[in-house]
Amino acid sequence: MPARFASVIFSVLFFSWLNGQASAAEQFFSTRAAHAIIMDYETSTVLYDKNAYAPIPPASMSKLMTLAVVFDYLKRGEITLDTEFYVSKKAWRTGGSKMFVLVDSTIKVRDLLKGIIVASGNDACIVVAENISAPRIGQVSIETELGSEAKFVTIMNSKAREWGLANSTFANPTGLPDPEQLMSMYDLAMLASHIITTYSDYYPLFGLQEFTWSKITQNNRNPLLAGFDGADGMKTGHTEDAGFGVVGTAFLDGKRRIVVLAGLESQNSRAREANRMMGLAFSEFDSRTFFMSGDWVGEAEVFMGREGTVPLKIKSDVRFTTHRRALAGAKAHIVYQGPLKAPIRAEQQVALLRVELPGEPAQEYPLYTMENVNGMGFFGKLSVGLQALLTPPSATDIQ
Repeated sequence: MPARFASVIFSVLFFSWLNGQASAAEQFFSTRAAHAIIMDYETSTVLYDKNAYAPIPPASMSKLMTLAVVFDYLKRGEITLDTEFYVSKKAWRTGGSKMFVLVDSTIKVRDLLKGIIVASGNDACIVVAENISAPRIGQVSIETELGSEAKFVTIMNSKAREWGLANSTFANPTGLPDPEQLMSMYDLAMLASHIITTYSDYYPLFGLQEFTWSKITQNNRNPLLAGFDGADGMKTGHTEDAGFGVVGTAFLDGKRRIVVLAGLESQNSRAREANRMMGLAFSEFDSRTFFMSGDWVGEAEVFMGREGTVPLKIKSDVRFTTHRRALAGAKAHIVYQGPLKAPIRAEQQVALLRVELPGEPAQEYPLYTMENVNGMGFFGKLSVGLQALLTPPSATDIQ
């Protein structure tokens, strides 16, 4: 039997592949960042990427992993926001961006989290690392009772494997330069998504605009918080090797997008590009559900059946998120070997919904019969046979 094609009519249709989405978006815009990704939070669909899977120095953006470990301990009840962590000489002496912790003091976990998120405090990261890895977490009163940065790094790498961060390795909790401190933009986006989903109780901390400690007030360095409507986190980073980078997310018009950029040349460039790319993340892409599981999709022709067609349904949701301009070129067909021969049982897989986008491989969804179709009786078959016998061949049938 020949393959049959039936067009499926609806407004627009496109399907989401990890790399297909990115290549479609690349036709319409680009970025000055050396590495970039735009991700849809709800579906984890990669909408755009540029060198997003290569492990690179993440600078302070890797502090998201340090924070995620602390959030994990909080969620499991091993510490609370009011647990006090002891400050060592090593933490106090740590260079780079600082919260300005005071040696031989104790600081509540809630304040250390603010110091890491807002001030990007390397010293606060060391305090967290040495106390989380202590034999008696939350009960340290002298320096000799602390754990070590190395033990905390072991926890970071273990959690990275557990959370599926395949292109990330950690050598410290701060993001200070180290050849073993590497993350991909994709891993950073997935980590951001994990934090938003799993540790929602603590996520509002990322929206703090400023934080004061040791009588020093510091502003949040995330340029999206003040520059983009709907932005509510996450973390910036900068070293000489890594350039300027940012992990940002925003919730607007019922959708959340995650943008990660790295390798920009200046703080001003980071601010401009972060706001521009976040704007594109919302203006250039759309999400639509065209079929829900159980929906009627179309019909297939039936041969020798009491009914001439059988309705078809889909058993999975068909939801697409992609560049708006790419949607117009998409097509969908019902494909089956037909006509189908009666009798036909309900719930049989007899066809496919094939969705095609120019230049990309097709995506196919199984289609199932919605009802039984009984075969014709003797006289019905006789009538069909006589009709075929008496019908003259068409011109296209004559060779």
